[in-house]
Amino acid sequence: MAGTKDGGGVGGGTKPVAQRLLATATRLFAEQGYDRTSVQEIVDAAGVTKGALYHYFGSKDDLLHEVYGRVLRLQQERLDHFASSGAPVEQRLRDAAADVVVTTIENLDDATIFFRSMHLLSPEKDKQVRAERRRYHERFRALVEEGQRTGVFAADIPADLIVDYHFGSVHHLGTWYRADGPLAPQQVADHLAELLLRALRP
Repeated sequence: MAGTKDGGGVGGGTKPVAQRLLATATRLFAEQGYDRTSVQEIVDAAGVTKGALYHYFGSKDDLLHEVYGRVLRLQQERLDHFASSGAPVEQRLRDAAADVVVTTIENLDDATIFFRSMHLLSPEKDKQVRAERRRYHERFRALVEEGQRTGVFAADIPADLIVDYHFGSVHHLGTWYRADGPLAPQQVADHLAELLLRALRP
């Protein structure tokens, strides 16, 4: 996967090969769709050979998986940080709920590509992604359950439904959010986090 072989690197031809391939694939997937983009188009646009692509990514399928994987790894790391802080559970949930909105908007092309093309993953990759997403959702749900168990949140709505409610909004961002629109990412995040907390208050 990209990131395991190549570190930083910024801009243009100085960018490590794996990062350049991933950036090129992301752009082409966003412009043309995953299924309409060929491996040859990716390597031509990135200025590398097919051998270079297969050195870092075993297939086009691996590229699609990594497009989403890098976002999910970031979000998991940040959720783990919020969830394990010493703040009151309401603050921890608010921070986590807002953060997943901001990080999704900041990586909106990646998220949109993935949700539009996830069904095209191989069964093995699909299973892996679902397991990674499940881990994230379970950690998020645990915050809701902690608040319900301690009486901070109302317990009459199942925690699973609360989580699905919030992430339904997150997954829908790609259909309406625009960088030149009236709301900044943090404003959207704050509004959606507040809606979640309102739904949970006793």
